[in-house]
Amino acid sequence: MSKFWSSMVKRTEPYVPGEQVIQQDIVKLNTNENPYPPSPKVVEAIRVEMERNLQLYPSPTADDLRKTIGRQYGLAAEEVFVGNGSDEVLAFSFMAFFEPGQPIRFPDVTYSFYPVYAKLFDIPYEEVALNTDFTLPVDKFFRSEGGVILPNPNAPTSLYAELDLIEEIVKNNPDRVVIIDEAYIDFASRSAAEMIHQYDNLLVVQTTSKSRSLAGLRVGFAMGSPSLIEALVRIKDSFNSYTLDRLALVGAQAAFEDEAYFNETTAKIIATREQVTVELGQLGFTVLPSQANFVFARHERISAESLYDELKKEGILVRYFNKPGIDNYVRITIGTDKRMARLFETLKEILTT
Repeated sequence: MSKFWSSMVKRTEPYVPGEQVIQQDIVKLNTNENPYPPSPKVVEAIRVEMERNLQLYPSPTADDLRKTIGRQYGLAAEEVFVGNGSDEVLAFSFMAFFEPGQPIRFPDVTYSFYPVYAKLFDIPYEEVALNTDFTLPVDKFFRSEGGVILPNPNAPTSLYAELDLIEEIVKNNPDRVVIIDEAYIDFASRSAAEMIHQYDNLLVVQTTSKSRSLAGLRVGFAMGSPSLIEALVRIKDSFNSYTLDRLALVGAQAAFEDEAYFNETTAKIIATREQVTVELGQLGFTVLPSQANFVFARHERISAESLYDELKKEGILVRYFNKPGIDNYVRITIGTDKRMARLFETLKEILTT
């Protein structure tokens, strides 16, 4: 530990992302990336922008993109914030709405960036134990002293909480911000964004990385009351007014505008997910009812860690979490039908040896 480190650096425990292996023959099912390329209209928009405007700063307010996103959800541009990936949006949200000394709440099985941000910004937190079936104990999130953050669908469990349950949490924290992290919502049913006009303490965070195939562009966004959005803008402008570059702005806008392509690729992933769930069950896996672009599964005869290791030897990456309560599960991203076929061929070999 360096003697020059600040107290903030010393208390950090950095987030560990999934393995990023650059190898042609690897079947990468560990980071929940979309297996399909972005819309051709995204590629064309980026090509045009590259040829004409890279010498100019991008818009610091991202008005066109915010208006486009707002139209998708029946919101005004003033109710939309955009940032450099949803992780940055979440970090800004911790700074904008959570106070040191006031403990926030999030599930004990959840996105592992939440405790990282809490420690970084010196915000105490309470991890709320999920029910034995990994569903939310809704009333345990009521009347939080500092606020609430939770993902829906949850990661890594893949479970989706119906909006009436989310609404109960929002209603029972009237004086604190409730952040619903919807990175995977486009593979589920209804977004909590439809409740924004009812509750001024609700912030909904989403990303273009999953359903719109833009993990490489880093575009995330938040939706909420104008007051909440103004707070995020104040934080952003205190760090960097130009968080999104020109290519990201035009690429994300084109992705939202090509609704037909979005519907086609998300439908493919959902169909593959349902088939994968059935086939895993036939191989003896217990699979949680996923509403995301991944499944969370365990096998009765082989440990998750062994399964992870054996698959990796065969060039297939899945995600294993060495954490009590979920250490016998693997998280498997939904890939193309061809990639999933290779997964099943390999699983059959592993399970018969």
